[in-house]
This record gives sequence, C-alpha cells and structure tokens, in this order.
Amino acid sequence: MRHAIVFSSRTGNTRLLADTLRSCLPPEDRCYFGTPDPAALEADALYVGFWTDKGHADDATTEFLKQLRGKKVFLFGTAGFGGSEEYFEKILKAVQKSLDKTNTLTGSFMCQGKMPLSVRQRYEKMKAQPISLPHVDALIRNFDSALSHPGAEDPEHLKHAVQ
Repeated sequence: MRHAIVFSSRTGNTRLLADTLRSCLPPEDRCYFGTPDPAALEADALYVGFWTDKGHADDATTEFLKQLRGKKVFLFGTAGFGGSEEYFEKILKAVQKSLDKTNTLTGSFMCQGKMPLSVRQRYEKMKAQPISLPHVDALIRNFDSALSHPGAEDPEHLKHAVQ
C-alpha cells in the first residue's frame, strides 16, 4: 500500500513529527513527502500533519483534507496550548469534520508544540496593560512549558500510535 506524509508546519514542530514518520515507515512504499499537494493524492494511505490555528487545523491542511476520497488517513498535529488530552481530542474531532465520509480514519496523534517568541511578547504586553486580564500569567506559563515540545518522548509516542 502506497503512503504519503503530508504536513504543514509553521514553526517546525509538525515537521519534526513528519520526519519521525518518515524514519519509521517503509520508504519503498512512500510516494510523497511534503506540504499539501495534489501529488500526495496518489497514495492509498495518508499521514496528514497540521499545526493548530484557533482550535482547528491550519487552512492549507484543511483544504487538502477536503479533497481526500476513499483514503486511509492518520492525523497528527501540534498545538501551542497543551497538557490536556481533552483539548487535543476536541481539536482532532474538529479536524475530522473536514474529511469526507468515504475516508477511513486509521488513527491520530497530537502533542504540544513550542510557539514563536512573538506570542510571549504579546502576552507580556497584555500583562503590562493598566487592567491586566487575570489569565495572562497562565498563558505565559503555558508558553514557557511549550518550549520543550515536541520533546524526546513525543516522537516516540507518535511511533507507537502508528503501529
């Protein structure tokens, strides 16, 4: 069965997961590795990776998923806000809605991913406002904890999820 690894990665987090898949899946069965592209539609099984934007997959991945028909699909992604499996499940359910019903979801995986420094700077500006929002400290703590993700254990968990 021919497979493709398709991913969108803004900060390199999802790319790291895609590289993990490339290293553990049989190279002789791979027909595509890269960003969303019609060439990947030749595969029978697709491993589709995304970065999270407002609780959903990024636009490029969402549009790609809508094109799939009759494929086996494994979803993987990263989200800056993490630490909660419930949050990851909510994102995955939202992303699955982009898949046509003729596709078969074979599995999924999500982990936290580091965010650009500009995000922390935005939080710091919010905190410096005369009337600071009460949750800004929690946002900064989450940003700091995300800096180590994907960590060494995340690619290993992904490998187990695809087996």
